[in-house]
Parts: sequence; C-alpha cells; structure tokens
Amino acid sequence: MMHIVWSVAVALLTGSAAIAQQPPPQSRSPLGEAIRDALIATPEILPPGPGLGLSRAPLDLYGEDIARDLDVLSHAAPHLFSADQPGFGPRGTATRIALFTRADCPDCATAMQELQVLADRMGFRVALFDLARDAALARDLGLDMAPSYVMPDRMLRGLMPAIVLERYLSE
Repeated sequence: MMHIVWSVAVALLTGSAAIAQQPPPQSRSPLGEAIRDALIATPEILPPGPGLGLSRAPLDLYGEDIARDLDVLSHAAPHLFSADQPGFGPRGTATRIALFTRADCPDCATAMQELQVLADRMGFRVALFDLARDAALARDLGLDMAPSYVMPDRMLRGLMPAIVLERYLSE
C-alpha cells in the first residue's frame, strides 16, 4: 500500500514544476491535495533524488564519535606507534597497527598469526599491548574487547579478517 501512495506522490510531484507548485484547483483530487500539502509541510520525508528537485546533505550519525576517536588517537599516537614498543614485523619500518590482546584469548592468537603474515608481506610493524597491563590506555581509547586493532585513523574491535585489514592498510 505504501508503495502505491509513494508512486502517486511522485507522479503528482514530478509531472511539472509549475503544477507541483500551484496546480489549478479543478485538477486536484482530495487525496492528491492532501499528499501535496503533507509533502510541502514535511519535505524531509522524501528521499533526495532526481526529478524531485530536492537535495539534502547525507545524515551523519557517527560524525561526533569519529571526531572524538580521531582526537584521542592523535594524542595517543606517539605511544601507540612508537618504534620502542614490543611487537613484530620488519625492523626499521613504520608501526601501522597497535594490537590490543588479552591472555587466554583464542581470537587474539589468530589475530597475531594473521597480522604477522600481513606485516611481513606488506612491510610494517605491529605494536603489541595487553588490555590488562595497559588498562588505562585501553580505557582512554574506549577499547573493551580483545582483540582490538588501532590504526592512526581508526579503531576496530573484535577479530578482523586479514583481507579487511589489508584493505584498510592499502587506502
């Protein structure tokens, strides 16, 4: 039913800009007039699209969270990505991931194995952190699960497939 109402509304609105703005009273049905009035009163219910003459900025649900994460990351980066941190990967290469693990975590062992292969193949270092030992840093970053991957521009919680990590590292 909603599809039919939507189709009628689109048909009424896209016939002509002049008609959509001020159709002659004799050409309006009561339903068409009600739909027109509702759409004029609440244009936000329509998706942006061609032919409707509407444009709207995309909804940014996570903008504030992303900005906060990036701010926290920029402050923690010198510690997270320091060459002095214990880790693995080719010596003398940049540290691109800080991996937070926990003892007795099977997913952490898998993450370390997959990252070792990726680090050797792509030529970067991984810094290792323990969620218990580095609890204050993990708390500051908002990390509460293992494994968690921290990169200069993002944080990923939970075991990630190597192909996902490779894509992020290739951007």
